[in-house]
Amino acid sequence: MNENYEDIINLPHHVSKKHIPMSMWNRAAQFAPFAALNGHYSAIRETEKQHEQMFEHQDDSSLFTDPQYENGEDYL
Repeated sequence: MNENYEDIINLPHHVSKKHIPMSMWNRAAQFAPFAALNGHYSAIRETEKQHEQMFEHQDDSSLFTDPQYENGEDYL
């Protein structure tokens, strides 16, 4: 098999004599079921916003609080 497709690269595009070309609308509808994660991005973005709001209202020092290091010395 030719890896560069040289045997077919310059062939003319096939146009069926039996079937009319499918409209772009129908072609898009045909492949729509493969958009399995439709709305997934929106759900992730909404969760991200909720977490951002939650952390905005939290004191930064509480993110790194460890009872073992109450005065902050020797933490790093």
